[in-house]
Amino acid sequence: MKNRRDFIKTSLAITTGIVVTKITPAFANANKHSFSKGIVYTKDAPGKWVKKVGLHFPIVTVDHDTVTIETKHPMSEKHYIVRHTLVSGNGEVLGGKTFYPSDEKPLSVFEVKGKHSVLYATSFCNKHDLWVAEFSK
Repeated sequence: MKNRRDFIKTSLAITTGIVVTKITPAFANANKHSFSKGIVYTKDAPGKWVKKVGLHFPIVTVDHDTVTIETKHPMSEKHYIVRHTLVSGNGEVLGGKTFYPSDEKPLSVFEVKGKHSVLYATSFCNKHDLWVAEFSK
């Protein structure tokens, strides 16, 4: 079973990276409400998941060079946060963490050097899609 989980984990990580890399450059040039319809969800544009914002929107904390992403979502076999990804404004993936349903909570910590005018934190739920928070450091 572990090999199957590793395969699924790796596949999801690669797929999320590709999707985020392709979609993120569009964020910078798009109206914040137009890019997310049915593909990516935000706090201001939750689409069909309007009642799910509190448990799915990534919460970002910046302390000097440390960026912490947390999603206030419970973890279970049937419903869990699959991955957090940290992406620069130009689409470069700066870090990512994949979660298992058995993980206590979806929390990831990244070291990011330098100042960034735009960064994106993503939180991907196995049932409620990809959520994005924009912030700067």
